[in-house]
This record gives sequence, C-alpha cells and structure tokens, in this order.
Amino acid sequence: MPFGILDCYRMEIVPGTALLRDQSDLPNELSGVPTQRLKHGTGRFSHVLLIPQPSDSPNDPLNWPLWKKDLILFIIGMSAAIVGAYGPMLGPGFTVIAPELGISIATLSESTAWLILTLGMCVFIFNPIAKVWGKRPVYCACSIILFVVSIWGAVADTYGSFLGSRILGALGMAPYEVLVQATISDMYFVHERGTRIAVWNLFLLCGICGAGFISGYIIEDLGYKWTFGLCAILFGIFGIGILFFVPETTYIRQSVTSDVLAKTGIQDQERGAENEKFDEKGLHVEYHSVPKNVTGNGASSNLETDPKMSYVRSLAVFTGRYTDAKIWKIFARPFIVFFYPCVLWGFLIYGTTLTWIVVFSVVNGVIFTAPPYNFSVGQAGLISLAPFVMCIVGEVISGPLNDYICLKLARRNHGVYEPEFRLVLMVVVVILGAAGFYGFGATIHYQTHWSGPVLTYGLANMALAFASPCVFGYVLDCYPRLAEEAFVAINTRNLLTFGLIYFVNSWLAKDGVLSVFNVLGSCFLAVCALTVPLWVFGKRIRSWVARNQFLEDFMRDM
Repeated sequence: MPFGILDCYRMEIVPGTALLRDQSDLPNELSGVPTQRLKHGTGRFSHVLLIPQPSDSPNDPLNWPLWKKDLILFIIGMSAAIVGAYGPMLGPGFTVIAPELGISIATLSESTAWLILTLGMCVFIFNPIAKVWGKRPVYCACSIILFVVSIWGAVADTYGSFLGSRILGALGMAPYEVLVQATISDMYFVHERGTRIAVWNLFLLCGICGAGFISGYIIEDLGYKWTFGLCAILFGIFGIGILFFVPETTYIRQSVTSDVLAKTGIQDQERGAENEKFDEKGLHVEYHSVPKNVTGNGASSNLETDPKMSYVRSLAVFTGRYTDAKIWKIFARPFIVFFYPCVLWGFLIYGTTLTWIVVFSVVNGVIFTAPPYNFSVGQAGLISLAPFVMCIVGEVISGPLNDYICLKLARRNHGVYEPEFRLVLMVVVVILGAAGFYGFGATIHYQTHWSGPVLTYGLANMALAFASPCVFGYVLDCYPRLAEEAFVAINTRNLLTFGLIYFVNSWLAKDGVLSVFNVLGSCFLAVCALTVPLWVFGKRIRSWVARNQFLEDFMRDM
C-alpha cells in the first residue's frame, strides 16, 4: 500500500501502474526482469523507462526529435490561446457593445452562453472523425472555419448575424477542447506529459485571461469589431502553421511491448495483441495485428523496411483510416467513459474550476464599470493582467513539479509508478481556489481597494493552472487508448458553463456578489474533496474497470 494507495490483489496487471525507473530494490515479483533491454530516456532521464515503449520506425511520433514535437505543440498551443480568447474577449466591453447592437447586457451575455453550449455539443462530432481519420484533417478544417467566422464577426451589422458568427465559431473551437491533450499523448512519454500539458494549458489560460486586457483597449479605441479582425489575422497565421508544420500524430504501433511491460502494467496505444513469440534473446514479445481496414500511419507490416516519411508526404491532410470500430460506437464511448470514476472526477474538478473562472470574465465588465470602482472599459480589461501573470507563474511551476513529484514518488515506491501520484498537487489547488473564490466575493462585497478582487481573481486562475496537469495527466496515464473519449467526456463541462453563464448576471443582481461566490467556493471545495477517496481507491477502481468484460469489449477498436 504505497502512500495510502490500496493495492489490488484480484489482477496481476493493473492498467496505469508501470515500472518507471531502473532500481536495485524492485519488488519481488519484478526482480530479475531484463529492463536493460527496454528503451530508456536520455541525459538526466537515462534511468527512466520510456512509457509507452516506442517502435523502431522513424515515423513513430514518439521517435520524432524533441524540437519537432515542441514546434507542433507551440503551433497548436498558440491556436488554442486564440480560441481561449475568442469566447471571453468581449467581456470588458459589454456595457458598450450591447447598445451598439441594440440589445441588453443580459442578451449579450446569453450570446456567450450559446457559443459555449454549441462548443459543448461539437466536441462529440469531432471525436469520431479524429478517431477514424486522424487529427490533422480536423485541425486543418477548423483553422479555416475560425478564420472565416472571425471575418464574419468583424463585418456583422445585426445581432442575428453577430450571434450566427459566434455559434458557428464554436464549431472551429471544439478540437482545441479535446484533441490537444490527445496529441500530447501521441508524441510524449509519461515522464514528459505533465510539463507539456502545463504548456498547453498555459497557452489556453493566457488566451482566456489575456483577452480582457488587450480587447478592452481595442474595444475602447477601435471598436469591438476589431477584436474579430485581430482574431482573423492570428487564425490565418497559425492556420498556415498547422498546414505546413503539424503532420498527423496518430500512429499504430505493431510490435513494441515486452514481457516486462506487461508484468508492470504499462499501457500502450496499440490495437489488439493477438500473436506472440520469443525473440532470439529469449525476451517475450507481443505482435499487434492491425484491423483489416486500417491504413493509417504505422500500419506497415514490416517496420525494418519502413522508410522515413518525406516532408511533402507528411503534408497530406488524409493519411488513412486508424480504426475499424463503427462510428456509432465511437460516438457512444464518451457517454460511457464519462462514468469512469477518474474521468467523472476530472469533469468535476476541471469543469467547476474553469466554469467559475469563465464567470469572472462575464461579471467583471459589469462589476468594475459600476460604483465604487467606476473603471473605464480599458481599465476593466486590465483586471485580466493579474490572472494572466499568475497563470504563467502557475504553469511554469505546476507542470515540471508534477513530473518531478511522479519521478520521486516512483523512486520511493521501488521504481513502480502509480497514476495517483499526479494528484499530489491538488493540495495546492484547494488552497489557491478557496482563497480565490471566497476572497473575490468578500473583497467586492466589502468594497476593498481594487487590488483585493484583482489579486483573488488571479489566485483562482492559478488554481486552474495547478489543476490541469493533475486532471489531464492522471486521465492520460490511466486510459491512454481512450484519451479522446475521456477528454470529450470531461469537456461536457461546457454544458455546465452554459447553464451558469446564462443566468449568472441575474443571480448576481438578485443575491449579490458575496452570496454567489460563497456558493461557487463551497462547490469547488466539495468536488476537490473527492480527490481523497480517489487517491485511496484509485488503483482498485482501475482494476475493476479493466476486469469489466463489457467495457473491455466495447472500447476495443475492432
């Protein structure tokens, strides 16, 4: 029972549990395992076993040079940042934009709610497409959509046209809610994922937070339509980046898993192990067959003759089919995965925290332009500077610290890694979130100096910066083959966000800021408390899910 995590004695191989380090004090059941024959990290990570084990093909994304992986992450991360800004960028100017469109502030607030609702529904559309035909065609198509709707928003003259551009924009935003994390899983090893998830979340949160202090002055000096114009320019630039520098990352590995990996529960992303044999060194090897209709990257039957893909060939938008599973089955999986305890926990933690933060962007323009603060639109936008800076600080610390904690705990656990090690930083999330949500309501209610609510707003955003590596790292390590489905399930939080944003300004006017944020803070602490039983029973829960034959059959890509 490492660190209070209950062991499972009903299953020898518990999904997610893995041998992460070469150590002399391995548990008895792992002693004598020839880990030296497996692939390791390099440099200061030379003692770390690579999870998942890459194939020998130069086309395997796990084998790409680190600069290439990080360039891909930068391009889609910057696109995610603009997507993050696209929703809340009008918040500081609600009091100016509403009269210009001839509508009330409440109606304008509802337009953001409708965007979020559409976004929540669209993630279900792109998951099956990406699962079957890969992520690249989705990224390319949605870049075009975002470029077009941004131009539409810039020229819309009526509220109906404005609302149409916002709702259709959600169609292009959807992949950046569910596919970026899965792309990270495609390219990076377990000991690298926490940092990269933090990088992605840094881009996303900087977009959400940074939108306010930039758009406030754009709205004040140039008019709100130029916020859409700037988005069109940026979506065009990074859309070109996606077209020329982001190849397909989905890959089918046929022959990488050795006996030691099976013994220690390391999970990979292959489809169906069916044939087995021993190599010339006596090391047990599993060969993974490819479903008969699968033609995508990695489907070649002979890795020894697998030539390196040319740059021109990597620009192909469609690279084949990656699963034999029926579309309806893939569409239905997120609804089932949603009830996996670790995914449901991720939905509650990420959903409540991010939703409450979106509430800030909706109410700030109303709160700070009224007495006693009487800020201008530009000054109201500058409020977002605090969360912007604190998000950067939080992400810079949280990702590397999360990976560091995992490596250290694995060392103390005789080299064996448990996904629950990702949950340690939830302690920091609780402290920052409680101070942020309760503090914001109290400082506004008692009319403190503006630095009070601005600081607590930043603390709430920093809480999300620490929560993301915990949530997404944990889910990825537990169920790497179901990454897309799991993130679709988690991002149904958009439905929660829609419901709250739709009536939050009315609730605020009725009960006051103190009451509203006391309720939000209490809900936040309640869901964070669920981390304790997940830490204790997480391994047994993973075992139970793996032993459920219906779930095993339904989730198989055959």
